[in-house]
Amino acid sequence: MKEKKYTSLNEFYPYYLSEHQNKTCRLLHVIGTTLFFVFLMGAFLFHKIEMLWLCPIAGYGFAWVGHFFFEKNKPATFEYPLYSLLSDFRMYFEIVAGKEKINTNDGKL
Repeated sequence: MKEKKYTSLNEFYPYYLSEHQNKTCRLLHVIGTTLFFVFLMGAFLFHKIEMLWLCPIAGYGFAWVGHFFFEKNKPATFEYPLYSLLSDFRMYFEIVAGKEKINTNDGKL
């Protein structure tokens, strides 16, 4: 097993952001994470636990399309699954709160 380079989420997060510079990739992350929360809430609000399987499909599906086709890099999930998941939620809430941006003219932040 490859030795981990990062030992904390705060240390990892700047790297995570550097792997998400393309505006379309970030937008796809926002869409996927929003759907994750919609399916999660729907499963509990409507007592449809079978909806939970849609959470990772929506979250990872949109994010991975963003990485493979727009960012053109390998998702950090493959090497740092927990840090990547937590960083995705952090980036999502920063974007929603207006602290991080999606739109630029050239596709890069």
